[in-house]
Amino acid sequence: MKLSGLGKRLIVVISIIAFLFIIGSAIYYRSLYFLPFMIGVILGTVVSITKVFLLERTVDKALAMEPKDAKNYTSLHHVLRLMFTGVVLVFSAIAPQINLWGAVVGVLAFQFAIYSVRFM
Repeated sequence: MKLSGLGKRLIVVISIIAFLFIIGSAIYYRSLYFLPFMIGVILGTVVSITKVFLLERTVDKALAMEPKDAKNYTSLHHVLRLMFTGVVLVFSAIAPQINLWGAVVGVLAFQFAIYSVRFM
């Protein structure tokens, strides 16, 4: 699947946000105690990047459908993306090797990227 220019910019901005938070946590902890936070950020970033691909795919397919079918299709896929995010956050809350706040930062990088790309 080809990714649009907007999708590529979103992935770049998400990656930059994740990198900045990882560097910030390494500076804050100054030891290997930052690893659970880093793993959480990486997991959340993977979820955010996956959501970009899923959103692009959903929009491409919905444009070829009738309006009523497209509405139902996009609503269903929105709920599925939210459930995917929820499952990853619950997993990161349960697993002791993964910092929940790092995963939250990675997941929220998607929203921050959308706002920052919108204003660029």
